[in-house]
Amino acid sequence: MQAVNVTRGRALAEDVEVAGSIWARFMGLMGRGSLPAGRGLWLPGDNGIHMFFMRFAIDAVFLGKPDAAASGARTVVAAKRQLRPWVGMVPLVKAANGVLELPAGTIEATGTEVGDVVQLT
Repeated sequence: MQAVNVTRGRALAEDVEVAGSIWARFMGLMGRGSLPAGRGLWLPGDNGIHMFFMRFAIDAVFLGKPDAAASGARTVVAAKRQLRPWVGMVPLVKAANGVLELPAGTIEATGTEVGDVVQLT
């Protein structure tokens, strides 16, 4: 899967892994050594993440529910930059219906902001 910030015309990730099970969402990126550029992890239906047992910093883009009129595009409801490993729980984002975990610096590099529209395909 790919994630594109339609508002900015920028790719957030060309290769997005989907954490489709409860276990996969809980594990997230724990135990991995890094998240290479161009990669991401999609946590569908989630509105919060943790950084326990993480070895590296990440960016997290919290997305709202898909807009049926816009082919499933989702609005960015929060963008958390440079989340440090081992800092614990990231505050819940009530309006979120999924989290896209990305390499640290992706939000800054793509200019992604709250209100932007992201398409997952």
